[in-house]
Amino acid sequence: MSYERPDGHTFSLYLRGGAGTRRLDGSPARGRPGVLCIMPQGHSSEWEITDFFEFVHLYVPDDQMRRMFAETFDRDARHMALPEVTFADAPALAHTLRQMTKAMLAGGHLLAEEAMTQAINDFFVDPRFGGMRPCAISGGLAPHVRRRSLEYIEAHLGETIRLQDLATIGQLSAFHFQRMFRASYGVSPHGWVAHRRVERAKSMLSGMDPIAQIASACGFSSQSHMTRAFKLGTGVTPSTYRQRQ
Repeated sequence: MSYERPDGHTFSLYLRGGAGTRRLDGSPARGRPGVLCIMPQGHSSEWEITDFFEFVHLYVPDDQMRRMFAETFDRDARHMALPEVTFADAPALAHTLRQMTKAMLAGGHLLAEEAMTQAINDFFVDPRFGGMRPCAISGGLAPHVRRRSLEYIEAHLGETIRLQDLATIGQLSAFHFQRMFRASYGVSPHGWVAHRRVERAKSMLSGMDPIAQIASACGFSSQSHMTRAFKLGTGVTPSTYRQRQ
């Protein structure tokens, strides 16, 4: 197959298999689980694939990539340069991309979005791909942005909450909002939302509503999803918690 000069930048992580994949116009190495390929904007390549394998592609538009670069390092985005990489070992970046994939498959949109932005940060600071030191964050979100963000979360706990929607409140990029939120509260937006959903579920379990109905009202994708999150947050299942009330 050919990969012909796409727009934007592509990060590709091999999840399973890959021994039957090799690049015809570059390294003679073959793919394997955990290796990373980076294909910068304008890249083109030729590949031979002779066996099944599983991988994930993260596509990042050039303007978003440059904005994240500028916000992370307080440098002119024109200084950003992405290397072309084939079958590299990058454990931190691979771990984040796996988290992103797992969250997407589970319907965890906010966690997946956070993993996407974290993957870009991991790439920028990785010694093999630049090793730049991010600018320190001081102060976190402005007080009015913090208040409006928490109000939005409380009002939409039963719905899908997206990182970009929260970032829009503060007129920030999703990447910058995520960093500023953590600086303000010590947890990521997903961590905060997960905690608030469990707390709302705890209050609702004092009533007689079915647990499946409570799960939906609190923004969980299913009763089993709520059970996993609830047990992680409290140490007991929703049923056990209700029996103890």
